[in-house]
Amino acid sequence: MEPEAGETLDGLCGHWRIFQLAKGNRFSVDDLVTAWYATTWCPRADRIADLGSGIGSVALLSAWRCPGAEVHTVEAQEASFRLAGKSIRYNGQAHRIFPRLGDLRDPALFEDQAPFDLVTGTPPYWPEGQRLPAAHPQSVPARLEVRGSIADYAAAAARILAPGGIFACVFPNDQRERALAALGDAGLLCLHRREIVFKEGEPYGLDVFAAGRRGDYPADFEIRAACPEVEAPILIRRADGSVDPGIARVRLAVGFPPGL
Repeated sequence: MEPEAGETLDGLCGHWRIFQLAKGNRFSVDDLVTAWYATTWCPRADRIADLGSGIGSVALLSAWRCPGAEVHTVEAQEASFRLAGKSIRYNGQAHRIFPRLGDLRDPALFEDQAPFDLVTGTPPYWPEGQRLPAAHPQSVPARLEVRGSIADYAAAAARILAPGGIFACVFPNDQRERALAALGDAGLLCLHRREIVFKEGEPYGLDVFAAGRRGDYPADFEIRAACPEVEAPILIRRADGSVDPGIARVRLAVGFPPGL
């Protein structure tokens, strides 16, 4: 299986590779830290669901980290769904990663597969009109909320989580309160949060969250506005542009060769 015109075939984790459009939506650090954080806090997941799975990067990374798990995905965009299917087959994982073309907001989503020990999601970050659309149409839903917001992802996760399960997602650190509110409104409790700093001395970065169903925890457990555990930030680039050891360790944990 080879890349078609306009596609590339790139390293992802271990010996696994991923098909991507050369000028479309591509695997990013957002995907890497989501899969890493999710599988860190739910390392023995037997059943995983990935919402808005795009080209399949989070699902593949999670499957690589949890080699015994069965993974189900949902993606609404046909171009991304097709690429994910190619990558799944290329890496020999069609027996345990099952992609589905559909809308994560569908209340009947995964009703024949749920519940799941682990649910992951990389929601778009901005409502339509707040940022310019991406140059390539495949990238627009990954950037703007044309098919659901963080609130929709949280609501979908809450419907399909198993008791004691974890929902892990990523969102910009300057919209932290919006993410926490979405989790709370869906009946989810933020259990762990970690900031990913893009460059030393610069404020903008990401937050990764691990949340559980509110009803699974005691009534006096800390709720909504703050996570019980906020871990030390992870830095990607030092001020001089060099790679920080913090993100290097994350990359190694998901199968990136040293130095990449």
